[in-house]
Amino acid sequence: MNTQTAGWQQALAEAFTSVEALCDYLHIPTDSVALLPDFKAFPLRVPRGFADCMRPGDPKDPLLRQVLPTQNELIDYPGYSHDPVGDLGAVAEAGIIHKYHGRVLLISTGACAVHCRYCFRRNFPYAELQLSTQKVQQALSYIINHPEISEVILSGGDPLLLNDEKLGQLLEKLGEIEHVKRIRIHSRVPIVLPMRVTQQLLNALSSLSQQIVLVFHANHANELSPAVGAVCSDLRRHGITLLNQSVLLKGINDAGTTLCALSEKLFELGILPYYLHVLDHASGTGHFEVSETAARQLLVDMQSHLPGYLVPKLVKERAGAAYKIPIC
Repeated sequence: MNTQTAGWQQALAEAFTSVEALCDYLHIPTDSVALLPDFKAFPLRVPRGFADCMRPGDPKDPLLRQVLPTQNELIDYPGYSHDPVGDLGAVAEAGIIHKYHGRVLLISTGACAVHCRYCFRRNFPYAELQLSTQKVQQALSYIINHPEISEVILSGGDPLLLNDEKLGQLLEKLGEIEHVKRIRIHSRVPIVLPMRVTQQLLNALSSLSQQIVLVFHANHANELSPAVGAVCSDLRRHGITLLNQSVLLKGINDAGTTLCALSEKLFELGILPYYLHVLDHASGTGHFEVSETAARQLLVDMQSHLPGYLVPKLVKERAGAAYKIPIC
């Protein structure tokens, strides 16, 4: 194992998994927030580097609020479910979700570097449906036998938590499929654990003939640390297209000034704002919801202050729909 690999894996192993330890690190009294200290169904996980982007002593810090389990997650909101976007009905093979024409999504792993409390797959049955080593050939055969598939999306969980060897092998096999023109990777790892972007990973991505698109997931400008900026420079030098998708979250980024600052910072780092999602109705996340009416007004605010290329598409996902639904 090389030094870079050992470094990010060690950092991941040292991530906060205790609410009390995280709050103590940030000098936040645990009695200042209605916490869920032992929420084993979806436990806390926060890399220390991401915690260092949070404001010490502030229980309302927008990054902290994304990851801190609270009793609000126990509220049962009408219309919220364990499968809010219809993933389970679109499973074509173990590890493959095929919702949209011309592209498929591979659930490459169930693991994430950070556990975001608003996650729409927080209840997903990864043990049954993730792309295990034994099921990779089945997934590849499915793609090979569907020549209309021009884009493969690696998701999860977070695909960049696969080690360099396993991810490299998967990318190499996808690279051999002639009708696959693009490989898209959806990842929060470059934001919360930027050291994961090793030279070996960069080499694997840049060695493929397909266009590689890396879709970041940042919700607030404070997430874009200098370390993230350095990673973006490396990725761009290797010819990788960088996009970002965000989720609109109450009390975190539901202000025009906040969203504009995020778009400006993203573009400064060479990342193009792509999607702004309204919240998917996953059980345990209703306290983050921003109404579509308010979302539309925020979009108007952004359009009034930013050039068009810095305004992400405001969308929602609806189970069974053939594409993401624009909210205009």
